[in-house]
Order: sequence, then C-alpha cells, then structure tokens
Amino acid sequence: MNDDSQILIARLLTHQTLRRDEKLVKRVLSDELFRAEVDARLLACGLKLLDNVYADHVTLALTRTIEPKIFGARDVWQNNNFGLARDGVALLVVLWAQIILPKRERQETHQHADDDQNDMFGTEKPLPRAEDTSIGISYKALLSDFGDKLGKKTRMDMNLGTLAKLGFIERRGDVLLEGPLLDLMMDTDVLKERIINGALADVFKRAPARLVAVGDPLLDADADLAVDTDDDTSSDIPH
Repeated sequence: MNDDSQILIARLLTHQTLRRDEKLVKRVLSDELFRAEVDARLLACGLKLLDNVYADHVTLALTRTIEPKIFGARDVWQNNNFGLARDGVALLVVLWAQIILPKRERQETHQHADDDQNDMFGTEKPLPRAEDTSIGISYKALLSDFGDKLGKKTRMDMNLGTLAKLGFIERRGDVLLEGPLLDLMMDTDVLKERIINGALADVFKRAPARLVAVGDPLLDADADLAVDTDDDTSSDIPH
C-alpha cells in the first residue's frame, strides 16, 4: 500500500480540491503507475479523480455507476446533486459561459488576461494557468443584465452565496471570479455546443460580440443542461 496515494486521497477528501502544482497532484497527473494505484483505490470507494488541463485544481467525484445508489432512482433524484434550485442552475450556466468560455479561448491562444494582443509565438509556450487567464465579471453588470430572469437581487444574492460556498465562484468586492470547481464540474465539450447552438442560440445570433445575454430559453428545460445527468461529469459531486 503506497503511503503517497493514501495521503493524496485523504487530502482531497479533506480539502475538496487541490492545486495542480502540488507535489503529489503533479505526480498523479504524470506518473502512470501512481495514477493507476490512486484510481484503483478510489474506484473501490465509488470515486474518481476529476481534472482537466484548463483548470488549476483537481477534485474527487462519484463514479457514474454509484450515483443511483447514493442519490436514488433517475426518475426521482434532482436535476443536480448540489441542491441548487432551477434559478441557481441557470445562474451557474451564465457564470460558466461568461467566465470559462473566454478563459479557455485565451488559454488555447496562449494569451494572458492582461495581454493586449496575441503573441505570434504564443503557441510554443506552455498552456497558461487558469489564474493567469481567467477574468472575473462585475456583480452589478450581472444583476443589471440577468437580475429579472434570475429572481432579482435577493434571490440572485442567495444563489451566488450558495455557489461561492460550493466552490464554483469567488467574490472579491464587486467582482465574481472563477472558483476551483467551475471548470472542473462542468462538461465544456457538451455545454459549449448546447449554449451556443441551443439554449442561448438566439441570444448569440442577436449579439455575437457579447458573450452571453440571457433570454427566456435559459429558464426552460435547457437550464438543466449545466448538471444534466446524461453527461459523464456534469452531475458529479465532490466530497
């Protein structure tokens, strides 16, 4: 039994997330034998390691097969297992679209948040960290743009508080920033297509220069897409 794998798993269970640049996290992401040992021990408990190269953190999530035994039958469990109400899910999707989509574009073009223009040799550089490319959004602008659709100020403030406690966002004064789970718990490959060509398609067609401006479709059935249980990681929940 490897003490390092035990320590890594125990720390993830205790702290919920760990940074990718920590020693044991770097090892599990680069050492195939160590990763196999960690994965095997997690699988025995119905868990898995969740990471992606665009996020600065890793976390634990339930495996797909164990979810029904924890949350109940598919026809009775909530559309998400974070306990978010419908407007909370909608707010989470909006925040993800406004923060994560442009961040990933900057990462893919190797552009830092404070860069005025792309470096022609940027693609030869390592993928920038999330903290170097992620830009927050203004709370006042969010309230002005989406308050009427998301329950007005009191309800939106309550949902923002819940999302902050869950680790999806961080609040610094008037600015809402990416939390450690925002780019980990959302299935970008599925969500991006659904948002641009689905729930918010009409909005993107009306205002292509603006990332997101929510219309009524957001609060229809597609609002559940942020934590759709048919997606592989979107309904996962960390310890």
